[in-house]
Amino acid sequence: MVSLFKRKDFFNRDEKERIISAIRDAEKQTSGEIRIFVERRCRFVDPLDRAAELFSRLKMDQTKERNGVLVYVALKDRQLAILGDRGIHEKVGSEFWNNEVRKMLMHFRNDAYSDGIIAIIHDIGTALTSHFPYDSKSDKNELPDDIVFGK
Repeated sequence: MVSLFKRKDFFNRDEKERIISAIRDAEKQTSGEIRIFVERRCRFVDPLDRAAELFSRLKMDQTKERNGVLVYVALKDRQLAILGDRGIHEKVGSEFWNNEVRKMLMHFRNDAYSDGIIAIIHDIGTALTSHFPYDSKSDKNELPDDIVFGK
């Protein structure tokens, strides 16, 4: 029996490609950056604390406009958090992030993990585009678009 929770086997190839494609599509419209971090278990009681640790480690706090967003998921523990840097958080506020977490949880309850993540990427991308539109003259991809897998 193959475990869903082996490192990098959280998603099948098609799901990984769809998630990465959603990130790239969203980032084509904004100067903002979206990262996905997935692991089996959350090492902290509060997934937002884990997301904050990873946010720093992934250098997401170093974007020019402070508009990076991390979607953190601990699949086996069924914990998640969305953490936006100061620039985007000041624009959308806590209620936006809380609504997005609720939306993602609805997908997760139906075991539609990749669909939930893709839906959230789309919503985050729309918010980032609204407040940090893409500028072809100055925008650059500051962070990788790949999914980061923990243990």
